[in-house]
Parts: sequence; C-alpha cells; structure tokens
Amino acid sequence: MAAARHRIEAATLTAATLTGGSVPDPPRVAWRKQTRQRVLEAARDLTCEAGWDQVSLSAVAARAEVSRPSVYKEFGNRAGLGRALVILETQQFLAGVADALYPGVPDSHACLEAAILYVLQEADNQPLIRAVITAARKGSDSLLPYLTARADPIFDAGQTLVQGWLATRYPQQRTESLQMAADVIVRMTISHLILPADEQHLTAQRLATAALKLLR
Repeated sequence: MAAARHRIEAATLTAATLTGGSVPDPPRVAWRKQTRQRVLEAARDLTCEAGWDQVSLSAVAARAEVSRPSVYKEFGNRAGLGRALVILETQQFLAGVADALYPGVPDSHACLEAAILYVLQEADNQPLIRAVITAARKGSDSLLPYLTARADPIFDAGQTLVQGWLATRYPQQRTESLQMAADVIVRMTISHLILPADEQHLTAQRLATAALKLLR
C-alpha cells in the first residue's frame, strides 16, 4: 500500500527525511507555506459555498486574511490558483484510488471495480469535487476543465496510476495496450462522474469488464 502511494505523490525526499531527522524551515519559507495553505483553504471553502465561477482573488484574499498581491505572487493568477487547488485535491483523492487498486488480492477485475466505485462514491463525499460536478451538470463552473480535459492534474495523474497498476497485473502486454486501457478507464470513469448512466456499483462493474477485455 505504501508503494502505491509513492506512485502518485509528487513529494521529493530530502536529506532530512532520508535520515529520519527534521530540519525546520527558515521563517520566510515557513510563512510562505502557511500563506499558501490558508489561501488554498479559503479558495476551497468559497468554491464549495458558491462554485468556482463566483470565486475572485479578492474574495479569497479576504477569506484567507492575506493581501491580494500575496495571492498573485504565490499563484500568478486565478487560473494558477484553480490549478493548485485541484492538484491538492487530486493528490488526496488518488491516494484512495491507489488503496483500492492495491489491496493485495489476486482478482484484477475486483480491484479495478473497487477503484472505479471509490471514485464514483467519493466524488459525492468530497465537497470540492461534488461542488464542481454539481455545477457542471447544470452547465456551469469553469473549474471543470482542470478535472477533465487538461493534461493535468487529475487526468494525467490518474492515467499514470492506472497504467502502472495494469503493468503489474498484465506484464506481458505492450506499453501501447496498457496506455490505451488506462486511457479508456480514466476517461469513461470521469464521463460517468459528470453524466451518470446507472447505479454506481453497476457502472463500476461494467467499466471494469469493458476495460479489461482490451487486454485479453
């Protein structure tokens, strides 16, 4: 399970981590990290309350109790803030997907079905993703592209995670086949998030069956 998490985490190991020690950040670095966290939390809260379309950098700065220039300095612009917000949510979300994919059981179909079902269910449980998807179903919310069409964070990271898992289950398959299957799994799962067609457990079962047929 730990190995699965390492596949999706972008963190790098510092000398302090390798030796088990802990080196405190310089005050300026610590302040910047704290500011970044406060801004992301404020942006997340505002998005959950009113939708990303209604979130302005001024409102985020006011909620986080920091200056507007500080927000610009850290994230560049509103798009940069949106991307950072979704990346943070994605890292936490995909950790749960990895746990479902790597439970230590031999049944590949069961693992994939569980992972897809986790995505479909957890999207309803996580306030930010729920807010984005709910708005998308109503034809709104400009944060949606970060979850679906762009190369990162969730599509690219999800595809990498699934492809890595498929490679451990189907080592005889060519890389191109694994890429195709991973692409289908991620795209179809996200599609059913936005436009659900059936009960979640049935959707998960059908998607897992269809995707794994590509590798037989």
